[in-house]
Amino acid sequence: MHSTQQILQVKNLSKSFGENKVLDNISFQLRQGEVHALMGENGAGKSTFMNILAGLLQPDEGSIELNGKRLDAFNPIAHQKAGIAMIHQEIMMIPELTVGQNIFLGREKEISGSFLINDKKLHRKVNEILKDTGLSLDASARMKDLSLAEMQMVEIAKAISYDARVIIMDEPTSAISDREVEKLFTLIGKLKKKGVGLIYISHKMDEIFRVADTITVLRDGRHIGTEAANHLDHEMLVTRMVGRKIETLYPESSAKTGHVLMTVRDLSLDDKFNHIEFDLHQGEVLGMAGLMGAGRTEIALALYGMQPASSGTIAVNGQIVRLNNVQQAIQAGIGYVSEDRKNVGLITSLTIQQNMSLSSLSSFATKGWLMEEEEVNAIEQKSTELQLKSSGIKQVVGTLSGGNQQKVVLGKVLMANPQIIILDEPTRGVDIGAKSEIYKLIRQLTALGKGVLLISSELPEILGLSDRIMVISEGRQTALLSRQEASQELIMKYAAPGLAPPVKINTSKH
Repeated sequence: MHSTQQILQVKNLSKSFGENKVLDNISFQLRQGEVHALMGENGAGKSTFMNILAGLLQPDEGSIELNGKRLDAFNPIAHQKAGIAMIHQEIMMIPELTVGQNIFLGREKEISGSFLINDKKLHRKVNEILKDTGLSLDASARMKDLSLAEMQMVEIAKAISYDARVIIMDEPTSAISDREVEKLFTLIGKLKKKGVGLIYISHKMDEIFRVADTITVLRDGRHIGTEAANHLDHEMLVTRMVGRKIETLYPESSAKTGHVLMTVRDLSLDDKFNHIEFDLHQGEVLGMAGLMGAGRTEIALALYGMQPASSGTIAVNGQIVRLNNVQQAIQAGIGYVSEDRKNVGLITSLTIQQNMSLSSLSSFATKGWLMEEEEVNAIEQKSTELQLKSSGIKQVVGTLSGGNQQKVVLGKVLMANPQIIILDEPTRGVDIGAKSEIYKLIRQLTALGKGVLLISSELPEILGLSDRIMVISEGRQTALLSRQEASQELIMKYAAPGLAPPVKINTSKH
């Protein structure tokens, strides 16, 4: 149970970027031992607000008090020393360094007592922190050898290592498994008992109602309301976030499945996955479900030529294709939206225009010259179709919200007009309004006769959109279910490690 004592008080905070006012007179309170969820669509101002609290940005107006003391420095080190730590949605680690070196980067003197780094002592200290937080990781392991989920858990351990009084968690479960989510929630319980205040951002409604004591909603940079979590339900919260009711989250399919677009037979890659077989039809959404680490992304990378399979065949429209690189995949009519938009899907230092045309520049070139007017017109049209919120196509992608960055990735893929589209966690870190728009887009794509391979860790998403569902467990294909027979319980049964795969899976339509 949280106390009534406030540890963080924000008054009348405002922030503009040029003429765009992203925060407008925001006030916010956090109490000891409280989990305070901050909700809103992408672009609502949550990230800007969190970055100000973490000292990464300076507000134009307003004040922040921590334990009654005003914070005026507005730089990350000063805010960390004051007792505010932030777990970022995007991984912010140095891959060549170890887990321990990353966690205490810039703070090595705390361990060694001098600027001479004692890695042995540092790793011993970090192993204690990892053990206390319930993480089965080795402090001496290099970050580049960890999975995305493990990297996210290291981010969490790093924030806890500051012994902060306020911890900001920005989409902390977006890249971790259900088992690790349970560990995180146990850890949150321990932090609450110590009187730590937590600001929790997530687009997963079930998490919010499970973990939050209080919920504040922002919309278009304004404070919409703050209420006890047990005074709200799912529908009420969505309405406050988007300003309207979303009647049907998963739109019905109007597409008719046609001929086979992609045929995959006996596809294998060393110890990543084995004997994968399926057909993908025109107008079909084929879901791929499985636990984190099951091999789903590795299969997607093989189908896109980024990590070529060691054996097996892939055919597109009945013709065997070689997919040893991305260019071959694009030429074969395959598009791919990666789960890791920051490192794979986008070049965040470039503009919307530069990113969106990356996969289709040849279509805007003649005799070695780029026809920029045609490129601009096509990108502006695609931006409108995707309802991209920006100041224009010259805006740098890194300054967009997560949901709008995801729309840029989708736009880049669609600009090449692929017939087969692989979507790997397409709504990761995306708000409910943007999810609804992406789901409608998927239906529009299948209505045009395109085939979609949908990889998602959110079972309601898989069940709500897929015509058939393929289940992967430990790199093996254990089931191919029709929409009618699929359920969360049945999918989890086939996804569980150790389940022997069926002797033969029928790859055709049910």
